[in-house]
Formats: sequence, C-alpha cells, structure tokens
Amino acid sequence: MKKGKVRTFQSRLQEDIKDPEFRAHYEEEKQALMLAIKISELREKKGLSQQQLAKLMGTSQQAISRIESGEYEGFTLKTLEKIAKSTGMRVKIEFVAA
Repeated sequence: MKKGKVRTFQSRLQEDIKDPEFRAHYEEEKQALMLAIKISELREKKGLSQQQLAKLMGTSQQAISRIESGEYEGFTLKTLEKIAKSTGMRVKIEFVAA
C-alpha cells in the first residue's frame, strides 16, 4: 500500500486560494469573522453578557450569538450603530489600501 503525502490545512488553503472565486469567498468570510470577533471583544471589554447587550439593543440573545459567530449575513450600518450606541461607542469606517 502506497503512503500518500499528508496535507495540512495551510497547504490546502494555499492551493485553493489560487482560485479567484474561492479567494473572493474566503476574503468575504474572513472579513465577516474579523468583524464578529471585534464585536465580541467590545462586548466583553464593556463587561456585558450577550443577554445584556441584546436587551440594550432591543433584540434577542440569539441574534447577538449569530452576530458574534460570524454567520450573521444581515449586517447593516444600522446594526453596527445600534451595537455602538449600546456600548457607549461610535462607528468609524475606514477605507484602506488592498
């Protein structure tokens, strides 16, 4: 029986990222996850539970959980502004070189 070369996640990703369609989807998901992490870190920094943030925003804990999981596709500026207002922050949007 022939032993195959073991492929790591990183080596597979490096191979798949060469495909423009895959790369576009990967970058989109990466941005969504980065935003979700920032929201989760902000909530924790402010000492709020998901339930408490949800109450301040007038939504459910499940909605906050979806937002923080990176799987929430309904992000709007209004949602970000609600999060900011509920945590005593403001939204700042920047355009940076690609």
